[in-house]
Amino acid sequence: MTKIRYFDNAATTKVKPEVLEAMLPYLKENYGNPSSLYSIGRNSKKAIEEARKKVANLINCNPNEIYFTAGGSESDNTAIKGIAYGNQKKGRHIITSKIEHPAVLHTCQTLERKGFQVTYLKVNSKGFIDLEELRNSIRNDTILITIMFANNEIGTIEPIEMISKIAKMYNIIFHTDSVQACGNVPIDVQKMGIDSLSLSGHKLYAPKGIGALYVKNGIKFEKFMDGGHQERDKRAGTENVAGIVALGKACELANNNLKEHITHLKELRDYYIKKIQEKIPNAILNGDIENRLPGNTNFSFPDVDGEELLFSLDAKGICASAGSACTSGSDKPSHVLSSIGLSNDLASKALRVTFGEDNTKEDVDYLVDSIYEIVEKSKK
Repeated sequence: MTKIRYFDNAATTKVKPEVLEAMLPYLKENYGNPSSLYSIGRNSKKAIEEARKKVANLINCNPNEIYFTAGGSESDNTAIKGIAYGNQKKGRHIITSKIEHPAVLHTCQTLERKGFQVTYLKVNSKGFIDLEELRNSIRNDTILITIMFANNEIGTIEPIEMISKIAKMYNIIFHTDSVQACGNVPIDVQKMGIDSLSLSGHKLYAPKGIGALYVKNGIKFEKFMDGGHQERDKRAGTENVAGIVALGKACELANNNLKEHITHLKELRDYYIKKIQEKIPNAILNGDIENRLPGNTNFSFPDVDGEELLFSLDAKGICASAGSACTSGSDKPSHVLSSIGLSNDLASKALRVTFGEDNTKEDVDYLVDSIYEIVEKSKK
């Protein structure tokens, strides 16, 4: 059987053994409903609050500013719609960018159908928004700026602190989708001036189906889901206790090992980029080389179709992607690659490789050799 080498950690990560171990008791003996008054219910409630502290520690906020959700998409929806509806008496204008995740873009489009107005900022060839365009887009009725921390396809890290300063100058709420960034770069919401932030468990070695939303105390937002009074009456539904415990453990591990994690991913990323550029000189690196997620790379290979490349890599036991897993199945070119100025042809020939903790330089050598072999074969 071909050994699987996994290079798609931006799509999802595997559950760490320590995370699985932490969550199992809440699927077995401590299975009580957290709203119950007997001991196994109280144990579940206590575990949720402990996990809330661990998530808060990762981004340096108060535990009572963390709300558990089913994942990044729900967190984005809750933040953007909740803040929009909660502050619409002040205005109905929102600013975002053209390269946001569909969870943000489609949420903004839904709000437009509800009578809100949205400005979609352009980005340059590296994926950065123009801060001057941001300033010029602000209106008297602007209530929310939502710009992603780091792009899921090309890894570009936006100038978050500068965006926050601009938002504060005009008394505008600032939300950031940090699904790709949390656990991969240092985040301090207080230092960075972030009012609201979305994160997802399965991007940082916790299971799928669990996420969290940070909303700074004092920020008005309406609840997204009606029902019970869980999550301080902001997110109805019996809590996913095991998932919440898992997310807390994953955040704790990320917080404790962040420096080493970043160093390891950067070494692999830079080694891969160097090897690709040496062996395939006409490969085009998409995104910025400096302000980039430590484990993210995205190359366009002009001599081979992207889908052909993916299938050929899969036959060699290599898992990678053409772009966001959330847009797979679409026959349209990546909106991110189109926004940075790539032609449809080059966008269709892009390969995203995202490294994780288990990857090694030997894995990278195998990956580069495999890509080179496929590219050379396609020329014949």
